[in-house]
Amino acid sequence: MEQRRRVGAYGMLRDSDGRVLLARGSARCPYPGVWQLPGGGVEHAEHPADAVVREFAEETGLTVAPGAIRAAVADVAAFRAEDVAMHTDRLIFEVEARDGRLRPEPDGGTDEVGWFTPEEAAGLPLMVFTAELLGLPVSPLRADMPRGLPVEPADLAADRRQRFAAYGLVTDPADRVLLTMIADGYPGAGRWHLPGGGTDHGEQPATGLLRELVEEAGQLGRVVDLMAVDNLHNPAALGPEGRPLDWHGIRVIYRVRVDAPTEAVVTELAGGSTARAAWFAPEQVSGLSMTDVAARATGQRVR
Repeated sequence: MEQRRRVGAYGMLRDSDGRVLLARGSARCPYPGVWQLPGGGVEHAEHPADAVVREFAEETGLTVAPGAIRAAVADVAAFRAEDVAMHTDRLIFEVEARDGRLRPEPDGGTDEVGWFTPEEAAGLPLMVFTAELLGLPVSPLRADMPRGLPVEPADLAADRRQRFAAYGLVTDPADRVLLTMIADGYPGAGRWHLPGGGTDHGEQPATGLLRELVEEAGQLGRVVDLMAVDNLHNPAALGPEGRPLDWHGIRVIYRVRVDAPTEAVVTELAGGSTARAAWFAPEQVSGLSMTDVAARATGQRVR
């Protein structure tokens, strides 16, 4: 079965009574008749927060302002008619309504929108990630439910890549910060970076980060919370492939604690992209040459 990946961005909007806005998939969407938080696929080079604004306007008629990132989860669905296993990384933001009139998407992916309490939503067919966000038991969708593979962009080029990754601001009980140096031949070579990297097909973001932490630095950590979503678009990134790529990186950043730190050692599993790893005291961090995402996460100026 072919493995494919996509990234989706969604918004949790509540009204003054605490109800949550949900949208029902139309016959044109991959899951017709199933309810979910409004949102959808992130386009190439698009920031996930901007995707939420665009998708909300299309699906509900409302203009929203995205706030804090609430969750990052992943799921895999089998589209057996096409022999495809689709992995979707889903980013959920808190949003506030600013303008507009509530309505479904004309001739689009939603045929109904409505406000529901969690108790009311429990009686609806829900996407798994939506049920989890509402604190409801997860019920599998009917096996015989018609579903169609999400449509890929018509202009998807061979050298256009979208990559989802999870990184961590990793600290220990002495408030040292763990950083990794990017190896030669990779974008940002020689700069200190946050531990982490691309997640595997079928892997949850937090799980992928903790795996990378072992591979890149030999540390066992625990995720404390989700900090932010970072977006990077480089239309001419030169990597190990030896040719320019139109690169779009979507990165979630967690706070991670290592309670029993050891000497930072890169293992063979890191795949060659990490040259070394090291712990730094807070006063040492400011003098380092770091990637933009590492500098922002540590509160430093990009050099």
